[in-house]
Amino acid sequence: MKNSERFLSAFNRITFTLRKIIKVKEHMPFYRLVDLAKKKSPLVKKYEDDLRSFADLRNVIVHYRVSENFIIAEPHIQVVERIEYIDQLLARPSLVGQVFRKNVVTFQTNDSLKEVLDIIQERKYTQFPVYEGRDFQGLITTVGITNWLADIANHKILVYEMPTLRDILNYEKKRVNYRFISRYLTVYHAKEIYKESVERGKRYDALLITEHGKPHQKLIGIITPLDLMKVH
Repeated sequence: MKNSERFLSAFNRITFTLRKIIKVKEHMPFYRLVDLAKKKSPLVKKYEDDLRSFADLRNVIVHYRVSENFIIAEPHIQVVERIEYIDQLLARPSLVGQVFRKNVVTFQTNDSLKEVLDIIQERKYTQFPVYEGRDFQGLITTVGITNWLADIANHKILVYEMPTLRDILNYEKKRVNYRFISRYLTVYHAKEIYKESVERGKRYDALLITEHGKPHQKLIGIITPLDLMKVH
């Protein structure tokens, strides 16, 4: 198969995917499809410049044929591989439920802080979902623990017994440091959610994954800022 044929096949598949993203049936110019789809898909937004360049090249290939068997602009193999790569990403984007599914270490409000400290020492975790029975209560972080320690030190309070996580949660609830998301959300949507939280000055410490993004559903994964930094 010629490079131009591979390129046009991938371009047509991308066009179909963009139409699916914005749920449109009638014909629409490719540039318009990109404009609308980028509002709904972080992936389209990320590769907008590539897509527009592909559209320009597609027009040259289709409208400036010298003959049926002679194309004036035969795409370079790197261009073909690039459009095929983006085609695959758009058609089958990675979902958070696939990439970040794991057995999450959770705690109960009446658990001792020592149990969390042991996990920090052993596994270097920094975010800990806390429940009361099956009801989600909040996310404890090393920042919240540090705030508790600072309060104890500043008020010169003698601690005779290890506090429970309910005590530590009081130092976290001043800020909403988490968000529940659906397992069907794309990895790139998750990255966009985190980016928007940073821009608002309210950075999430973790995105918590459940079936449909509901707090009462079983926790099936967790995404930390460090995890998202590894997403390209």
